Amino acid sequence: MVLSHGVGSNLMDVDGNRYVDLAAGFGALLLGHGPAPIKDALTQQGSRLLQAMGDVLPSDAKLRLLGKLARLHPSPDAQVILGQSGADAVTAAIKSAVLFTGRAGLLAFAGSYHGLSYGALGVTDLRRGYRAPFVRHLAQEVQFLPYPAEGDDPRPVLSAAVAALSSGEVAALIAEPILGRGGVIVPPAGFLAQLAELCRQHGTLVIADEIWTGLGRAGAWLAHAESGALADLICLGKGLGGGVPLSACIGTREVMAAWSREEEVVHTSTFAGAPLASALALTTLETLEGQALVLRSEELGRAWKARLQRLLSSRPGFTVRGRGLMLGIDAGPLGAVELGKRLLARGFVTSTGGGQRDVLVLTPALTVAEAQLEAFDQALLDSV
Repeated sequence: MVLSHGVGSNLMDVDGNRYVDLAAGFGALLLGHGPAPIKDALTQQGSRLLQAMGDVLPSDAKLRLLGKLARLHPSPDAQVILGQSGADAVTAAIKSAVLFTGRAGLLAFAGSYHGLSYGALGVTDLRRGYRAPFVRHLAQEVQFLPYPAEGDDPRPVLSAAVAALSSGEVAALIAEPILGRGGVIVPPAGFLAQLAELCRQHGTLVIADEIWTGLGRAGAWLAHAESGALADLICLGKGLGGGVPLSACIGTREVMAAWSREEEVVHTSTFAGAPLASALALTTLETLEGQALVLRSEELGRAWKARLQRLLSSRPGFTVRGRGLMLGIDAGPLGAVELGKRLLARGFVTSTGGGQRDVLVLTPALTVAEAQLEAFDQALLDSV
């Protein structure tokens, strides 16, 4: 299947077939395919300025975006490093933590996915094959904790975290508020907040990887903040750029001040914060706010999740979890790969997650029509 074009939550292939897109570019197209605000911003910024010169000669669009992103952080006067991918933002966050603390150790989670460039791969544990060929090049002082799911007792994980933190050598803990590619695993209530408090007691920074969950995907602007676990550094990506590559690491002014030192040290690249990407990101943020799409994601996702749970309640091995418009379905004996194929044959594009690709993942655009979700419900029943 080769894609040709998309409109809203529909995709068309080169053979003229139409599909309902419930993957949205692995969750990156928060506004769907070809939304009018993004097309207008492309035209306007494209006719003005495509590329500036980073921080040396920045564009007005970049400066406006930096201000808007800084206000997403709960602390006053936050500062921002822009990048081109989620992995880039994670690397910037790790660098910031190392500079601020002077430590080298990192805490991450089993089943986590933060990206595949070397910095992010060092704290990624989704599949052994991702890391194994490069392990000698990756950060060596990394410990992986189990990621507890709703219903699990988090105390053993918290105890393991205390043991790791007690060394005094851990610069940062990095956590996804919901384990995304790891299978849409939602942690127990209060777990992330407790973990963040333990980190603060030991002088360890907290990095929230909101690349997938943030900007309304999981029903909140920042999913970790909803859980009460305030982070020192926040990573955004995927949907931030409105369909083009852009990411951000947002940190407290105190932490970001660690970049200022006698010998220059920076984290940048030629296209980081380019005018076109910045303009589309601004438009995305303004549209999410103006159309109340974050609230819509929470309400629509909650209703859809409950409906799917009812539909599958009599099917052994089928469970539904997640928040907002970020849902995962354990596909029982059928398996997520086979279920995805059956759904594709019925005209629905989905993705898979989990270490064995054993979870069907649903991340539609926040603008998806309710009728499209209802049609999926019937296709799901037919498929299982």
